[in-house]
This record gives sequence, structure tokens and C-alpha cells, in this order.
Amino acid sequence: MLLPYLHLTVLASVLFQFSRKITNLLTDHLKIYLQNYSKSIDKPRFLRIHTMSRPFKRYQNLIQGPNMNRDALIKKYNVPAPRYTSYPTVPFWSTETPQKEKWFEAVKNTFKRTNSEKGISLYFHMPFCESLCTYCGCNKRITKNHRVEDRYIDALIKEWHTYLKLFGEKPVIQEIHIGGGTPTFFHPDNYRKLFGEIKKTAVYGNTPEFSFEGHPNNTTEAHLEAFRELGFNRVSYGVQDFDLKVQTTINRIQPFKNVKHVTDISRKLGYESVNFDLVYGLPFQTLDVIKNTIEKVAELMPDRIAFYSYAHVPWTSPGQRAYSEADLPTDAEKRSLYETGKEMLAELGYQDIGMDHFALESDDMYKAFRENRLHRNFMGYTTNQTELMIGLGCSSISDAKTAFAQNLKKVEDYQDAIEQEGLSVFKGHFLNEEDLVIRKAILELICHNQLLLTETVKATLDEQARSMLSTFEKEGIIKLDGDRLQVSKEGVAFIRNICMAFDARLRRKHASTGEGNQIFSKAI
Repeated sequence: MLLPYLHLTVLASVLFQFSRKITNLLTDHLKIYLQNYSKSIDKPRFLRIHTMSRPFKRYQNLIQGPNMNRDALIKKYNVPAPRYTSYPTVPFWSTETPQKEKWFEAVKNTFKRTNSEKGISLYFHMPFCESLCTYCGCNKRITKNHRVEDRYIDALIKEWHTYLKLFGEKPVIQEIHIGGGTPTFFHPDNYRKLFGEIKKTAVYGNTPEFSFEGHPNNTTEAHLEAFRELGFNRVSYGVQDFDLKVQTTINRIQPFKNVKHVTDISRKLGYESVNFDLVYGLPFQTLDVIKNTIEKVAELMPDRIAFYSYAHVPWTSPGQRAYSEADLPTDAEKRSLYETGKEMLAELGYQDIGMDHFALESDDMYKAFRENRLHRNFMGYTTNQTELMIGLGCSSISDAKTAFAQNLKKVEDYQDAIEQEGLSVFKGHFLNEEDLVIRKAILELICHNQLLLTETVKATLDEQARSMLSTFEKEGIIKLDGDRLQVSKEGVAFIRNICMAFDARLRRKHASTGEGNQIFSKAI
């Protein structure tokens, strides 16, 4: 007979303890609410009106905000987000083919205004690879037929001459980057032919930065010697990961000895900077795998490291269907991989700069970051401040500051268009005044982790954007001091999310169509 009473006693005790916890929790949240309510008077006016309004919705945000732990924030903000190599981002450009004359006018205007003082940048896209790396989301063509090289090199030269006719004077080339695909697929003599023509028709800047991407398995000493002869002083090797199981899964097996070999030769030949590309979030990566990879990196100590988040976009990169999402780390595990790698890199003396980039203090990239000279374009982070970047090759993107243009993506279509018309542009965008303001703001955030909220910037922010910034502040992701926005140390992990708050075109597109979830990779 006592058993039911014991059950009731235990139940009453549990309910009493639960009610005390609820009361304490509500009391704590009320205190936080009142504190933030009083602080709202000191907030910038553009945020204050939203802090003071809709109290119930704001109270909900407070419960989700300061008390959220890091894992909860990662779960909340690990949503599809652009990488912001441009603004507007490519999916939100006009889908109409830009008028040839209008594009040429934008190029000529920027060239005349900036060439003598800042020079220009060139990007060459070399699409061919001998085998498919299944993780890769780049535009590539898989072939072992090296006879494709000649026609492609000829097309690049003809496209270059199309732009030369626009300039009216020799361009000052301050920066060159060769990406792919696999640039070292091409024979060194083809690069001598290509850059022999470039050098003959242009002037090289006083402190040019010429770089190329090399595959450790097929970058030969002959490649490295040829590029040094042609003025290249930086090289980037796609390492990704040193674990054999991971390499096998993504079909990119390259032994440590291969990476060491090309790194040693690069230094022997006098390359000023060697970069490694590493990727976290790959299938079957674990903390032990990342630790092992960083330990091997420590044996070679490259000058720069790009530690990228794996972008899982099988709807645009079918090769990624070679493994399933079950093989990938969870969101929390993936972030742990990054934090572990970042901590190990810091212990080795690498400084955290930009988004997912690290450099030794002796490297120019770090110096540019410290001096607020860091810039970002379609080639990634750069120390050069050029405003005109001409992209040559299939799928390449050109940037004239007030306009963007992209070449046809398919190799044969690109070559046919160049041979017939000297131009291969199929998609572009001409920036309006709002675009230019937002573009500058996002560049400041993603390069310097801070932003001055001028009146022109505030004018681009709608209610949703201001609410996002208010929430970011409550969560400790950003700090607001008057009109100065500073990304916190903890908030750097969410820099793409912060940029999204300023992305007016993304907000409008998402509000009207819900588009975005099947375009971009996840932010974290």
C-alpha cells in the first residue's frame, strides 16, 4: 500500500525541483532582458529602434542568444552561404549575356583610371586534369590527351589580344594567377609560348606577384624552372590531406614524399612563397587524421596555408556522389577539425588572416593583413589592390569593379567563340550604386573583420538585416561601438553569416523564392 504514496512523493519532489529551475531560468533571462533593454539606449540609432520594438520576439532571441554554447551557434549558423569572392555573388547576376560594347566600356574606363597607378591582374583558367578528384567543385575537363594543349593556348593568346586592343597602351601587370583544373597538366614549353606573348605586349610592375597552382604528383622540376624563368615567385600546392583513406576516397593519392619533393625544389629555385591548400570536412576525416596532417605540414613549414572548408555540393559536382553524407563529419565534428587544426597552426607560428587563411609573420600576406592592405577577388586573398582583373580561359571571370563578366564554361564552346569573335563572355553583371556600397562593406568585413557603418551602408540595411546584426551582437559574434562594427575573436568563425546580413540581393531573392539552399555550400 505504501508504493503508490512513494511514487507520488518522488513525483512531487521532481516537480518541485523542476519548478525551481524554471523560475531561476526565467529570472535570469529577465535580468538579461532588462540589462540589454537599458543598454539599447547606447546603441547606434539604426539598431536601437529594432532593439526596443517587438519585445516578445526579442525576448525569444535573448533566450536563444547569450546562453547558446558554441555547438548550438554552429548548428544554428551552419547554413548555405556564399564565399563572397564577389558581390553580388555569381548566382545573383543577370542571366542575360552582357552587351559586348557595354562590357568593353567598363573595362576601358577602369583601365584608364587605374593602370598607371595600380596596374591590372590576370587570371588564367587551365581546365584539364588527367584524373577526377571527387571532392573538387571546380570547372575541369578530365583527359589524358595532351594534344588538347595547343588549341587552348592559342585561344588564350587570341583572347588576350582582344583585350589589348581595348587598352590602347601597354598594361602594367601587377598580378598573375594560374588556376584549374591542373595547371601543371600543360607542358612547360606551352607556358613559355603563352607568357612570352604576354611579356612582349605588357609591362610588369615593380613588385609583381605571379603564382600558379601545382599538383604535387605531376609538377616537375622542368615546370618549376620554366615558371621561375617567366617571373613567377609563388606556388600553391593542393595537399588537401595526408591520410591514405581520405585520399583514396576523394581519388587524390599523393604521398608525403611527393609534396616534400616539390616543396624542396621550389625553395631551391628561389620561390618567395610556398602555399599549401588543406581541406577540412572531407569524408572519413577525424581529429587524429587532422592532427597527423598538420604534423606533416610542420615538417615542411610552407609560408602560407589555406585551410578550406569542404564544400559538399553534389548537385553541381556529381563526383561527390562517390561517397555519401554519412561518410562526412557532422557539423560539430567538422568545426572541431578546424579548431584543432587552427590551434596546431598557431603553435607553429602561423597567424590567422582573412577567412580560412594562415601565414607566417615573415610572409607578405600577413604584413598586408596587419596594415589593412588585404584584398579579395576571384583569385582569393591577395596583397594587391588592382581594380581590373581580366580572366582568360573557359569559365574565367573578369572584374572591372563596376562590372563582372564570365566566359563560357565548356572548353569547346569557349575555343569556338574565341576563334570566331575573340570574346567568350556569356554571363555578367553591371553593378548599381547599392551594389558598389555593399561590395565595399563586405570586402572590409571579410578582409579586416571590421566595418564602419556609414550612412550609405546603413541605407542598404532593411529590418531583417538590422535584426540579424542585433542578434549577432547579443550572441557575442560582433561588437558594436557607435558606428564601428568589430567581429569578435569567436565571431570570425561566422564571418560568412555576418556578410549575409549585408547581402541585399540574397535577402530579396530568398524572401521572394526561397532560393539559396541548393546553390551555396554550408557556412561552417
